[in-house]
Amino acid sequence: MRSARLTALREPGRRIGTVVLGAATVLGVLAAPAQAASWSGHLSNAGPGFESRRWTDSGGSTGIKFTGCSDNYSNRSVGVTLRKDTLGPDPTYATASFTNCFASSTSTSSGTWSDHGSGDYYFAVNYGLSGVNVWAKSLTVTY
Repeated sequence: MRSARLTALREPGRRIGTVVLGAATVLGVLAAPAQAASWSGHLSNAGPGFESRRWTDSGGSTGIKFTGCSDNYSNRSVGVTLRKDTLGPDPTYATASFTNCFASSTSTSSGTWSDHGSGDYYFAVNYGLSGVNVWAKSLTVTY
């Protein structure tokens, strides 16, 4: 008799657990994917056309942030260009002009580039300029 009552009490708990697990699974499938990956580093005496390390992106937007910038000519601006590593000439996407990161060692500048498909990407600094070298205390790339 006692085991019949315990079995009867356990059955609703199983149903609730099954419903909760099923709902969590559906929400997990419908939830928007989080930013896939990121990496951090710094710049030291990066000359015109300097190319960052490459990263493999499966698609989605790309964000680049510099903190604590300086340059060798008090230009107080650095052009950051997103590029895609391809066979042949690499496509060049919009160039962001980072200026706020020059205000102090903790000030940041950032840019966001829209989805350009999957592939290997990198950024170049001051692409097409000459003579201006840049330092950034820290940088972060998210993709």
